[in-house]
Amino acid sequence: MSPKNPDAKPGPNANKYTDPGCAYCPPSVRACRQGEDEDRGPGFCPTNVNPEGVCNAEAMYEDPFYRRVAQESARVESEGYCKWTRVEEVAQFAKKMGFRKIGIATCISFVDHANTLSQILESHGFEVASAACKNGSIPKEDIGLKDSEKIRPGGHESMCNPISQAELLNEAGCEFNVVLGLCIGHDSLFFKHSGGLATTLVAKDRVLAHNPVGALALADSYFSRVWGPDKPEKAPKIPKQGRRN
Repeated sequence: MSPKNPDAKPGPNANKYTDPGCAYCPPSVRACRQGEDEDRGPGFCPTNVNPEGVCNAEAMYEDPFYRRVAQESARVESEGYCKWTRVEEVAQFAKKMGFRKIGIATCISFVDHANTLSQILESHGFEVASAACKNGSIPKEDIGLKDSEKIRPGGHESMCNPISQAELLNEAGCEFNVVLGLCIGHDSLFFKHSGGLATTLVAKDRVLAHNPVGALALADSYFSRVWGPDKPEKAPKIPKQGRRN
């Protein structure tokens, strides 16, 4: 694989932007889906903002492992499109990659679900190791939290321990780790320290039954509280860098 156009020049109005702004690409454009991004991408398109970076990233797929991950991911996407649940996709991707051992990094509140997932993966022939977030029973005071900062002040409350979860699964030889309901930030630490590839099966949202996209789908109605004090009166059509002050 070689970059499509290593000599690509920034498009019109690209000088307004130093950051990519794909979130503002109009539905009528989204040219990258048709392979036309170099010609039709707006000024904040990555191919205009940083064509060299795009080409450099593309070149990284020359690495055999990265290429295989990309290939098998695309095959799972195609074969299971609108047919397989994410649980099935986890199993099929791991099979295609030839992984033998899968790790589960679970929130303590999801241990029952982790048990079901572990059995499902075992039924597909995988070895499975699992680590819950509260392992080690380290009191929150040990990381500098006050009693008043606990969920339930007045007693022992164990900190979530995602670094330990990652290290436990690394030591167990897990090649692919599945995150099950870790908190915001704790999941970030887990991903940072995971030695194997990692994916999310469940993204925690205690209010929305672990369906966080609901807050985006209903941001202008039932969950309007998600907006900050600087919500614009009219939805902007371009990224902030390109707007007039």
